[in-house]
Amino acid sequence: MKKKISILLAAACLAVLFTGCASSSPDGSAAETSAPETSAVEASVPETATAAAPAETETGESADVPDFAAGDETIVRVGGLKGPTTMGLVKLMDDSAAGTCANNYEFTMVTAADELTALVAGGKVDIALLPANVASTLYQKTEGNVRVIDINTLGVIYLVSSDTSIQTVDQLKGKTVYLPGKGTTPEYALRYLIKKAGLTEEDVTLEFKSESAEVVSILTENPEAIGLLPQPFVTSALAQSDSLSVIMDLTQVWDSFQTAENPGRLVTGVTIVSKSFLEAHPDLVNTFLQEHEMSVRFTGEDPETAAALIEQAGIVAKAQLAQKALPYCNITYIDGSDMKDVLGGYLNVLFEEEPASVGGQLPDDAFYYIP
Repeated sequence: MKKKISILLAAACLAVLFTGCASSSPDGSAAETSAPETSAVEASVPETATAAAPAETETGESADVPDFAAGDETIVRVGGLKGPTTMGLVKLMDDSAAGTCANNYEFTMVTAADELTALVAGGKVDIALLPANVASTLYQKTEGNVRVIDINTLGVIYLVSSDTSIQTVDQLKGKTVYLPGKGTTPEYALRYLIKKAGLTEEDVTLEFKSESAEVVSILTENPEAIGLLPQPFVTSALAQSDSLSVIMDLTQVWDSFQTAENPGRLVTGVTIVSKSFLEAHPDLVNTFLQEHEMSVRFTGEDPETAAALIEQAGIVAKAQLAQKALPYCNITYIDGSDMKDVLGGYLNVLFEEEPASVGGQLPDDAFYYIP
């Protein structure tokens, strides 16, 4: 029963936020993932997207907004992925259906990042919740026609093994780590942490597999194997073998290496808005930020009710599965200058590992919306 629940959880929770991490679910069925981040954006953003955008009239300053008194009847179209980002929105979605929100919302959920970027580029949504590096790539591809407004999800990758003697990154020296998806953000994050621990790339062998399910299979068959996995595949691996455990949470490891001068964190998902919508409706965007923060806070404070709303929204089949997933989803809310520091540091790490992963260059200050 435990194995069955974890497999259902893995299929329902999905790994779309870490684009390219896996291409199948733990039970071998097709999972809801998209192609590697940069190629997904390049394929889905029309070359004419920037030509259709209005001339830039930067709104770096935003007017003071009375608490929940926007009074604008414009519909705010919000797009998200069927996973952790939208889990943080369920209270807002429920309030919107009940007519108790300040803004008028229309919500769209899809299963792949490239599908969502196409909606953004085509002007079908105003606000979207995307993988962090996909947002950066979209900013470059559209010549600056999106703004990032908050961070909604931190890291969701872990090292899993039966060898619990390995507790720090430097203890990976001479070891092999199995991981899905060469050329994706989990690989770049691991390489960065290996360097920060004082090791070279020759000290640790990275063995790539085509999907997370392959890594899970290796871990259950080889007690000495070490695997890098995103949730919810971690849950599946632990259920299939009692000897397996999480030996490192890479989000915590990443945080341990940061300093006041370099406050970047391991980021999974961010929220963006189209520049034209922000310029036309800064009050609605600021109100969304307030309501998004309240929704995220509710998800953390009342996970049982949030889980029921997640089931009601069709994100996860059963509330009990959603409630099991929530502690591992790292749903958060970070905005303003803190968002810029955290996200900027993360994107800089990706850029140093592979410039194409963030769109070929780092986004400039205009990328970050700070009310």
